[in-house]
Amino acid sequence: MTENDSVHEDPQRGDRTLLPEAVLAVGKSDANLKSAVSRLLAHHPVIITKLTDAHAEFLKAHFMKMVHNPQGRTAIVGGQWDKGVGKCAVVTAGTSDVPTAEEASSTLEYLGIEPIKFYDRGVAGMHRSKAVVETLNKEPGMAVIVIAGMEGALPSVIASQVSQPVIAVPTSVGYGSNYEGLAALLGMLNSCVPGISVVNIDNGFGAACAVYRAMKTYR
Repeated sequence: MTENDSVHEDPQRGDRTLLPEAVLAVGKSDANLKSAVSRLLAHHPVIITKLTDAHAEFLKAHFMKMVHNPQGRTAIVGGQWDKGVGKCAVVTAGTSDVPTAEEASSTLEYLGIEPIKFYDRGVAGMHRSKAVVETLNKEPGMAVIVIAGMEGALPSVIASQVSQPVIAVPTSVGYGSNYEGLAALLGMLNSCVPGISVVNIDNGFGAACAVYRAMKTYR
């Protein structure tokens, strides 16, 4: 078996689940990464997540139509999966959470959802979230992803003031007792504000996919 024989793409996944197969770069050799992207690209545009800079340079040499987001560690090859689906606010507690937010934003763009970015709106300065709440209340059809590390309080603050369901993303940002995002994750899971859904630590991709599924299913 050659290295490329270990790649078994799933081009029909989007027909079954609304969401196409993405390529996770972590742990893949250059050959496997190129093979996975090439095989899926024969069927639909492709998003790659958790790229290293070395991965990105390698892919740029082989795929001309590639949009790389170095901060979000994503790349999109071949265009968008969908278009004109809707809008989603992407809110971070701090600037250290921006890489996860950029992963979410890139995924939203790939899925045809316009990201409206509100960065550095954390609870250390409560007034900073006012514009977020005002925007969401004016546009109740806009989805919202809230990303926070530390104690993970911002999703509760936002969710207590808006009508939208909140997709919360804990990040691994924080000091020792943050335990690489576990404290934020547990804080979000234990929120007393109803209507918050929580994805895994640093999973901006998964949050964007949850928004897309909700928008496509119920609109």
